[in-house]
Amino acid sequence: MSGKVVVAENGQGRYQQEVVAGQHRLVADEPASMGGADAGPAPFDFIMSGLGACTSMTLRMYAERKGLALSAIRVELEHDKIEIDGQPRDRIRRTITLDGELSPEQRQRLLEIANKCPVHRALSNSIALDCELVA
Repeated sequence: MSGKVVVAENGQGRYQQEVVAGQHRLVADEPASMGGADAGPAPFDFIMSGLGACTSMTLRMYAERKGLALSAIRVELEHDKIEIDGQPRDRIRRTITLDGELSPEQRQRLLEIANKCPVHRALSNSIALDCELVA
């Protein structure tokens, strides 16, 4: 279980937020096209960052355990909106580049492993989101 993340307005811009995750402090904001100052990643950028980081880390752990010659991993992500059965849906497209002397079978297995990273699993399934107002 990961620790608590706290997000609060930082008073520096219309939509700017301070994000505190453990000892790390980040800034979130909306792009100028949405009325923000583009002082930090937008909320969906954080979602994609988490998915990309989890994918890469999961692949690295697997490659190390299996002794695979995986020299570098790059994960590119894009977010857009699509329609499925007449309903609007969010879509994240994830493109993974693997460098190293890997067989086609190893590459295929790494794709399967990428789809098993914890963040991918959470985003692919329904997440229980509990929300309460405390004040």
